[in-house]
Amino acid sequence: MSDLSKPQTGMTLPQPFFTSPEMYNSEREKLFFRHWFCVGRASELTQPGSFILADVAGEQVICTLDDEGRLRGFYNNCRHRGTRLVTESSGEFSSCKIQCPYHRWTYSCRGDLVTAPRADEDPEFRVEEWPLQTVNIASWQGFLLVNLSEQPRPLVDVFSSFINRLDPWQTDSLLPVHTEVYELTTNWKLVLENFNECYHCSSIHPGLAQLSPPRSATNDFSDGLLLGGPMELAKESMTMTGRRCCDAIDTLSAEDCRRTYYYTLFPNLLLAMHPDFVLAWRLHPIAPDRTRIICQWLFPPDRIQLPEFDASGAIEFWEMTNRQDWDICQENFDGIRSRGYQSGPYMANEVVLKMLDQRILQALEIEPTPPR
Repeated sequence: MSDLSKPQTGMTLPQPFFTSPEMYNSEREKLFFRHWFCVGRASELTQPGSFILADVAGEQVICTLDDEGRLRGFYNNCRHRGTRLVTESSGEFSSCKIQCPYHRWTYSCRGDLVTAPRADEDPEFRVEEWPLQTVNIASWQGFLLVNLSEQPRPLVDVFSSFINRLDPWQTDSLLPVHTEVYELTTNWKLVLENFNECYHCSSIHPGLAQLSPPRSATNDFSDGLLLGGPMELAKESMTMTGRRCCDAIDTLSAEDCRRTYYYTLFPNLLLAMHPDFVLAWRLHPIAPDRTRIICQWLFPPDRIQLPEFDASGAIEFWEMTNRQDWDICQENFDGIRSRGYQSGPYMANEVVLKMLDQRILQALEIEPTPPR
């Protein structure tokens, strides 16, 4: 990286951090593959043999339950000649067996090679020497996370300072009632930045600003892997009418019922904690200029079963708000690609963005220059 592109403390990142293929490749290796990366909900794995195929910045990971119901993660490659084992986004392995479609090598859901056709013709071949390549996998608050490092720090240690923070919302039991997938022409960091400041809320989200005053934003966490905090609610919840879709979650305090909490679990999970539901966004970087976002509306299962339950107000409100954000993030990226772009100053209410930059630079092993 040239001196002209070195980041300066307290300033937005230089252009190559958003546009450079080399920078993106460095992020893949040093950031996405080494951190605990959210790939879905544990509730998607319903029984032994059920699976989802997860994408981690271009690497495919099979997430499944073995015959004893334990989480397992594997690279989606046969150990014979590398063929993809599955192509479906989700499904179920019959009899908990994973079979390669090419030469029919067959593995258990524990990853062991069970059979390889004509293996008995090679006296030196040992099935126990060719298990699937494993990926570290864990569940936190109902979310599935994977880590592609060979020896990552255990999730319970990495998350120790906030591991129970979401307990009042019972997030481990919430179920999705609606899912939207968005394909954006922008860099993933611009979506991350957009979520972590409400400096733009009055101009971009007039409807949101009426339900939650932008100046009410504060931070419970401004250091570490969990960032963010609450905003006050002017009405009951963040819906088209301002009314809740259902009764508030039983275990919330009266104070929590008057707020919406916005949290980022670095690097790719964004959460909006409402009195009656939780909204979760997962960022999946595809390229320097492409980001896939999977958004889920999560509600308590007992509320979903009620005849009067109606989530449409929350879905419509956040679908509108999402579109507003995605449009401005793409405009932001178009501007950054211009030869006229230069790093600009962060404002006083963008403290979390400075912390996000620090997290990114630390992961990339880049030292910022002091402010001028």
